Amino acid sequence: MHTGVRTVWWSAGLSVLLVAVVLASATVGPVAIDAVTVAKATLNAVAVPVGVSVSVESAGAFGASVPVPVPDLSYYYPLSLSVPTTAEIIVRQVRLPRIALAAVVGFSLSSAGAVMQGFFRNPMADPSIIGVSSGAAVGAVATIAFPLAIPFGLQTAAFVGALVAAFGVYAIASEGGRTPVATLLLAGVAVQTLLGAAVSYMLLQAGGSLREAVYWLMGQLSGSSWAEVEVTLPLALLAFAVLYAYARDLNVLLLGEADAHTLGIEVERTKRILLAVSSVITAAAVSVAGVIGFVGLIVPHVMRLLVGPDHRILLPTSALAGAAFLVAADTFARAGPAEVPVGIVTAALGAPFFLYLLRNREVHAL
Repeated sequence: MHTGVRTVWWSAGLSVLLVAVVLASATVGPVAIDAVTVAKATLNAVAVPVGVSVSVESAGAFGASVPVPVPDLSYYYPLSLSVPTTAEIIVRQVRLPRIALAAVVGFSLSSAGAVMQGFFRNPMADPSIIGVSSGAAVGAVATIAFPLAIPFGLQTAAFVGALVAAFGVYAIASEGGRTPVATLLLAGVAVQTLLGAAVSYMLLQAGGSLREAVYWLMGQLSGSSWAEVEVTLPLALLAFAVLYAYARDLNVLLLGEADAHTLGIEVERTKRILLAVSSVITAAAVSVAGVIGFVGLIVPHVMRLLVGPDHRILLPTSALAGAAFLVAADTFARAGPAEVPVGIVTAALGAPFFLYLLRNREVHAL
């Protein structure tokens, strides 16, 4: 079957799965809401951006502050189906923002994971391999432990910390205009260790904020808002579009850098773009959800077994499967009598499954 046709069929099937998981997830909670009501409330939540305004917030630290412009979108809601008021509020204002953010985060982590596994030619690679998650943890815990005032607060600090760590690793590993993959990997391990020590020290200084910091480090989606979705979704879609534009180049890189250069690929430029964009999409996800493990490792690996190594098919299918997987995992995390961080659920599901694959399938090379 032609690659484009396979991509469309797999993407369509996974999109249907994602919609089904979203609707099923929205029915779960302390208040029982039937699927028909959830579907109507979800359709009522579909919005079209019609304008943007700018508000000013203060950013600063340790007593100093500066004004920062923050965009604010306005929307038009084309549908107004009849739904009980209580159910409408619960679905649109409580459950759907969390579900939507879970889908965006899963989409982002799985996309970056597929690229990192291809980039390093190793199915054991994941989006945090070059220090993105560790850098985000430093930014987030610093905001919790120390008096920092930033628009979007913790999310902004985590995003900046993630990018600084990723580009720092790249700068350390680069020499003479080249970035050897092995050096990049080792630099990532070293920087992750250093940043882990910094996080441990700040946790000791967190005092009464220790619980909040630890909870963030476990990965969590409670308290999600539409504002977080508004910021994260466009960035995730834009980054994914760039990654998908390089899907063919990534396929060629699987042959090795020398062969890729022979076939006309600008290897170093392509590597820089893939690393930069993967870092941005991962940073956006981690900044709003904390450190959620195994999504960017397991999902791309499983999809590679199903659809093959062609990134023109693997990238969109991994992204959609990752979105559905994290929505399902977060539903499970909040379905019990006591909610648990979703990072615990993904680790509990992902680690045994990955060990099964490790024992029963060849995972040493792509």
